[in-house]
Amino acid sequence: MKYENLELINNQPVHKFELFVDGYRAFIDYKQKGNKVYLIHTEVHVALKGKGVAEAIVEKTLNYLEANHLILVPLCSYVQLFLKRHPEWNRLLIEQPTTD
Repeated sequence: MKYENLELINNQPVHKFELFVDGYRAFIDYKQKGNKVYLIHTEVHVALKGKGVAEAIVEKTLNYLEANHLILVPLCSYVQLFLKRHPEWNRLLIEQPTTD
């Protein structure tokens, strides 16, 4: 993963996961209710577009959720696209009941 040496910051007071790259801040807005984390919006500064920063912050955030035993609720369209490209992360989603 690109940017593996950069630390993901969980800025809890403002409900943002943040990543600082080349002096710019990328972030994911979130809300947490119990063990569910709702990822609402991903934003990357225009100077960082096309450099893999959005993918890096999403992957770092998913690693954080997994390490803290949290459930992912992906409301952000970019996060949803990331999950389509990387279905192995669907393990963080709430399991849907099966009808047998």
